Amino acid sequence: MKQMLLDLMRMSRICRMVLATCLGSFILVIFYFQSMFQPVMRRNPFAAEGCCRKGSRNALQELYNPTQAEFSAAAVLHQARRDQMADTCRAYSASSRKRRVLTPSDLKHFVVDEEHELIYCYVPKVACTNWKRVMMVLSGRGKYSGPMEIPSNEAHVPSNLKTLNQYSIPDINHRLKSYLKFLFVREPFERLVSAYRNKFTLRYNTSFHKRYGTKIVRRYRKNATTEALQSGADVKFQEFADYLVDPGTQREAPLNEHWQTVYSLCHPCHIHYDLVGKYETLEEDANYVLKLAGVGDSLRFPSYAKSTRTTDQMAAMFFNNISSQQQGQLYQLYKLDFLMFNYSTPSYLKLQ
Repeated sequence: MKQMLLDLMRMSRICRMVLATCLGSFILVIFYFQSMFQPVMRRNPFAAEGCCRKGSRNALQELYNPTQAEFSAAAVLHQARRDQMADTCRAYSASSRKRRVLTPSDLKHFVVDEEHELIYCYVPKVACTNWKRVMMVLSGRGKYSGPMEIPSNEAHVPSNLKTLNQYSIPDINHRLKSYLKFLFVREPFERLVSAYRNKFTLRYNTSFHKRYGTKIVRRYRKNATTEALQSGADVKFQEFADYLVDPGTQREAPLNEHWQTVYSLCHPCHIHYDLVGKYETLEEDANYVLKLAGVGDSLRFPSYAKSTRTTDQMAAMFFNNISSQQQGQLYQLYKLDFLMFNYSTPSYLKLQ
């Protein structure tokens, strides 16, 4: 009888040990996956994986510890932009970090250049066509000699660029930690009006007219003609605004990437960006990235046709045609982009 009791006690201890081991392993797995896509906002990028690639400094090292005097002033500017993002994320942590863990499907906008250890999150209507061209040149191993030799439609073919969501989870995490990550942003309402002008006022964008225009006309235009309902080719900006601020729009599906917020496309409160370029200083910031990557002498960012750009004055004209209520609702929709990237509230808004 005594032996039986000893055996039972021994088995009980073993069971407790097995249970504790299983529980500990389960907790470790949870912490692993929760941290997989959450690089620390402030960190030393050279603490673990910042060793020199092929015996030379990489772009990440040159950014944080510049060896050239011309890089020093730019380093201060981009540190201020990183601080602005981090401060906004902390101030709006409840709304900005609703999703604690990113999945590979969230990373389809992240273009990877293995050769120069760069990751670029592209934002439509912020020179993304030219940036994709540049990334094709950088990662093409000599296949392309210059960005402007690449037709614009070729730059948007998914198979021509490698994106971060195509990697395994460990490989994603490694690249997020050790590659230079950058994006380019633009004043939110100029970007929004640019998207409207391009997708709804140009006749050749029939796919957008059919997919979005017909839906917008059907929902928000009283007494719409049969032709307008079928073509969707003459969407007014006020109708577009109605569509964007309608609570049912985002319940149906995420906003199209051309008017989706930068916050939702590039997840700046979950991913530590090393460099934020601005559309307003596009060529200067873009060529700074290329210099950091060590290709500034052989590759320049393409010049942009300024005559067709959507300006602040154009945006003001479109916003004057919508109600103050719509203006306020649109501002709330893009508020984090305004704050995170240090854009002032437009003076033309009539906020209630």
